[in-house]
Amino acid sequence: MKTTICREAHFNACHRMHNPNWTDQKNEAVFGVCNNVNYHGHNFRLIVKITGEINPETGYVMDMKVLGTIIKDEIEDRFDHKNLNLDCPEFKDKIASTENFAWVIHSIIKTKISADLKLKIILFETNKNSVEVED
Repeated sequence: MKTTICREAHFNACHRMHNPNWTDQKNEAVFGVCNNVNYHGHNFRLIVKITGEINPETGYVMDMKVLGTIIKDEIEDRFDHKNLNLDCPEFKDKIASTENFAWVIHSIIKTKISADLKLKIILFETNKNSVEVED
């Protein structure tokens, strides 16, 4: 029977929405205040959902402590209080949108869990705006 476990995390990061192939005027027209040259920050809320079969020997889909460690080591420690545009090589050639950020997080966590598990990421940029990425 398929079952989903969920783990939540919080971290802070800043970014600037900017396409280097566009003029300053076009960036400002498309991204508005999110194109601020001094960047802007968010208190991100991350929900990681793992779906799979319950292991009859452990009663787990996946050990929550292990999942928590993956999220802390691979996501929180890596991105918390960082400037996504300047500090994170994942965004060297990629616009630091929340959509791209969710895909980056998904790709990192996916490599750390069993291949037979489904992964869904929900990344809240604000209380009103979120992005979902799943297998």
